[in-house]
Amino acid sequence: MDLKKILHTLENCPCGKKHTFDTEVVEIESGLTPKTGKILADAGFPKKVLVVSDDNAMKAADGVLESLVSAGFDLKKLVYSNMMYAKIEQVREVEALCADVDGIIAVGTGSINDICRVASFKQGKKFCIFATAPSMDGFASDTAPIIENNFKNSFKAEQPSIILADTKILAKAPLELKAAGFGDMVAKYIGIFDWRLANLLIDEYYCPAVADLTMQGVQKVVDLADKVSGEDEEAAGSIMEGLILSGLGMKLAQSSRPASGAEHVVSHYWECYKLARGIWPEFHGKKVGVATVLINRIYHNIADRVLDIDPIADPTDWDEVKAAFDASQIDELMKLNTPTITDKVDPARLKKIWPEVRKLVYEVLPTDEALMKMMKAAGAVTEPEDVHISPELLEKGLKYHSYMRYRILLTRLLPMMKLDIMDFVK
Repeated sequence: MDLKKILHTLENCPCGKKHTFDTEVVEIESGLTPKTGKILADAGFPKKVLVVSDDNAMKAADGVLESLVSAGFDLKKLVYSNMMYAKIEQVREVEALCADVDGIIAVGTGSINDICRVASFKQGKKFCIFATAPSMDGFASDTAPIIENNFKNSFKAEQPSIILADTKILAKAPLELKAAGFGDMVAKYIGIFDWRLANLLIDEYYCPAVADLTMQGVQKVVDLADKVSGEDEEAAGSIMEGLILSGLGMKLAQSSRPASGAEHVVSHYWECYKLARGIWPEFHGKKVGVATVLINRIYHNIADRVLDIDPIADPTDWDEVKAAFDASQIDELMKLNTPTITDKVDPARLKKIWPEVRKLVYEVLPTDEALMKMMKAAGAVTEPEDVHISPELLEKGLKYHSYMRYRILLTRLLPMMKLDIMDFVK
């Protein structure tokens, strides 16, 4: 990937921000694993490193440790049996092993990367990812979703200086993981829509160039939807590139806005609800894909059916909102809503821009039919029951998810518009 070219195209950006990122090397190629140590050494990555992984990822990345040792790296290892989700306790476990190393190498994907990027940031260590599955969009991000007190928040994190991926490994990743990566990418449609809505409504910063870069990544992935389920190396490599472009977009915007909107927050609500009850919440991208289908359909239905609005000041019943969350989540919930984001919203301005918002739905979002076709071609699930979401949890997640972020989302504005989200699910 030509990182210099990406930065060059963003020089003197009309948005007024200076765009930059810390990632120096991205290598995605067939048979890369034995070259890992040499690539890192040539790039000047520190020789004393902590390698963090789990049993499944280490099995997939067979040969990577030998390559590092051959290149003169001094390895310390932390290998989990099966890393299912990223918790603050695991971040602290990684941090506790950092005193005598100068860099961290995450071998794996998803949660392994998330705990390492946060620990790297907190400890001031160089960070590298050796990816084993194209399963999520956070490879190049400088934020990470971490669970603390059964609440999933975005933590400041270290952007990897080096990202490596062997397409032989990526292509052989389980379909469930590859389909999860696809689900995480189609979410960008909603993320870009909600970002543009916030710009229209409260003048939140928005960069068209970063949005375009993100959507280039999405296009790379959706163009290969019918190849996701096979073991096609070219397709796996292109999907990985798309996922990395999305992460770079977050860094360039200095926000997760380009990559996530209401659909990610719905998924977070479901995840936190289940974790508070000790239930495995499914892979991140798998849930996000299902939530994307739901939110995309809801946004289209609202645009189709609600031709005019007469918004009022936010009428939220906070006792009702609190009752929808676990007791351990309440403190964090109220921190994010004191003040709440709708304090910035002028009902008169919302009414004025409503025609533009409706147009934006049709401009940015795929039709329900087009999105369903993409998802099915990629082997991705599309229904709440596919990720074990009951009708009751579905309704709770849709009604209350938006209170989990200090962020303008169309779903957060529905109470002001006197609309019930459940009226637009079908």
